[in-house]
Amino acid sequence: MTRIKDWKVEELTKEQKEIHDTIISGPRGHVVGPLRIWLNNPGLAKSAQTVGAYARYGTCLSKGLSELAIIVTGRVWSAAFEWEHHAPLAIEGGIDPEHVKVISLGQKPNFQNAEEEAVFDFAAEANILKNVTDATYQKLVDLLGENAAIDLVGICGYYSLISMTLNVFKVPNDTDKWPLPEVSDFSKMLKN
Repeated sequence: MTRIKDWKVEELTKEQKEIHDTIISGPRGHVVGPLRIWLNNPGLAKSAQTVGAYARYGTCLSKGLSELAIIVTGRVWSAAFEWEHHAPLAIEGGIDPEHVKVISLGQKPNFQNAEEEAVFDFAAEANILKNVTDATYQKLVDLLGENAAIDLVGICGYYSLISMTLNVFKVPNDTDKWPLPEVSDFSKMLKN
């Protein structure tokens, strides 16, 4: 059960309703999970949803690469709600379902695609080490460019905020279709 009482649209203040309507009319189309928590604080909701719209829909990365970074972040945070919403999107974006399964176990898949491996390594190191090695950084930049590195930091940072919100406020999963196994050591996600 969430730590903050949920709200109904008719209970929102004018400022909250404007933010709500902006979210509804955007690419998300609905207000769920962390957005519902943030809407209790309209200042944060307005700013965070703007960053989130860019992090999810506006970066230079393909949908698959973006969703790969999102699920790596969600897995390291053990944010089940995030996982259940983005694991299927990663697969839809072209990430091998077997890779998604391996990530759910807190391990690094055996990538055949160099761009996927570069994004995975960058996101895993950023989330686990709180930095990336020079080699990981350079590999990503060589393959995808500097803007990709900037966008990946934005994606990992934003989805860390999402994950922290989900975990701190105990936002429940919507379904049980995408269980997230318990993992206490994420070192197996780092480069071999």
